This record gives sequence, C-alpha cells and structure tokens, in this order.
Amino acid sequence: MTEDLADRTVVALDLTAVTDKAGLMDAVARALRLPGWFGRNWDALLDSLRDPSVWPAEAAERGLLLVVAGWEPYARTRPDEWRVAREVFTEASGSTAPVTVALALD
Repeated sequence: MTEDLADRTVVALDLTAVTDKAGLMDAVARALRLPGWFGRNWDALLDSLRDPSVWPAEAAERGLLLVVAGWEPYARTRPDEWRVAREVFTEASGSTAPVTVALALD
C-alpha cells in the first residue's frame, strides 16, 4: 500500500440525498461495498474505515481515498450527526490504516 494519495483507490461517497444517520450509513455501505453485517452505527463505521479487509479489493491493495461530496446540506440539517461523522472520518484518517477522507467543496 502506498502513502501517496495519487496512487490510492478513490471512492466517492455522495451524500446529496442523505437526510439522517441511517441514510449516511446506507450511503457508506453502498460506496464501500461493505458486507451485509456492517452494523450501521458510528463504531461500526470507524471499524470499517480502519479495516482494509472490508474495503473493495483494489482499495485494500492500494489504500483508500474516500471523497465525500454533497455533504453540506446534511451538515446544516443534522449538525450533531455531522459533527460525529467528521470525528469518525478524522479518527479513521489518523489511524494506521491507509485511508484518507476528503471533503469535496462544491
């Protein structure tokens, strides 16, 4: 796996239609093709972002760059949930797993 972000597998996480935590978890599960047993809670999200074995195969090999788009409406309407999501993304990016989460600015 590489430390160079340009070599990582880019996965887009589109939150445009997300209105609540359940929608966020569903969007993450789809984007990362997480297994059916994904717990759809904050701890499960952090665990999944830290565990390359549940990522798409190409990301597990090269590292993951998760680009979050369309997040601003969700952040405005659910600021407490978004704060926790940001904390999870930040903690995952600071872990030993080769994952970086980037917020796309529209």
